[in-house]
Amino acid sequence: MTDTHKDGAKLSFKDDMSYTDYLTLDPILTAQNPLSNAHDEMLFIIQHQTSELWMRLALHELTTARGLLADGHFPPVFKMLTRVARIFEQLNGAWDVLRTMTPSEYTDFRESLGRSSGFQSHQYRLIEFILGNRNTTQMKVHEHRADLHTALTAELAQPSLYHVALDRLAAELGADFSGAYLKDAAHQAKPEITEAWATIYRDPQRYWSLYELAEKLVDLEDYFRRWRFNHVTTVERIIGFKRGTGGTSGVHYLRKMLEVELFPELWQVRGML
Repeated sequence: MTDTHKDGAKLSFKDDMSYTDYLTLDPILTAQNPLSNAHDEMLFIIQHQTSELWMRLALHELTTARGLLADGHFPPVFKMLTRVARIFEQLNGAWDVLRTMTPSEYTDFRESLGRSSGFQSHQYRLIEFILGNRNTTQMKVHEHRADLHTALTAELAQPSLYHVALDRLAAELGADFSGAYLKDAAHQAKPEITEAWATIYRDPQRYWSLYELAEKLVDLEDYFRRWRFNHVTTVERIIGFKRGTGGTSGVHYLRKMLEVELFPELWQVRGML
């Protein structure tokens, strides 16, 4: 047998790296280990594993975007923020697949989850911390894993992506917003920051880079909010108002999260124009 197909495709990979090798697919495709005999547990596991992979990419993009923004390199930041918004569009679509599971089907394996819960996702928490929602009361959830707790602590030592954006805004307008920054708490809206963004929106041609940055951030939060909303809807559809496996109040807790604004001044400014 020849090593190549008639159209030129390579057929033998005895001495070369293959697709499976490059993507390290063996450990990925064998990482699904249902703890029950329920058919739908495989769906539940894969949906959450793939979500974590998308969040891994979101963190990669957000971390790099923050560094580039700090140096004033706007164009690649716009590309990366657009990509993160589309990542959350993908995560949104995943809820549509999970919603094909009925309450009865979930009940078949829910006890197998024990106390594990998406509430314990350190990557999701890192994304929130990078974007500016820094609720440190939830750090205790990660104390059993020193490496994860250290990563979250290290993130809190840095300015959030939004605070870096505000540094660029302040530099452009000759302002100082440093007193509004809290590294270890959720960002709170400040009137002077809302007014500064209003200056940008009133003259977009003059401040085009900051104008586009503002819209990229709003776009990202728009998709992020849709993801949160679909999360609530999916949970209510499958378990109603039961408590979550991790001990949260379930739907009630998730509905509270819908009220959180990552970039509050960028939403408030719309009413000023």
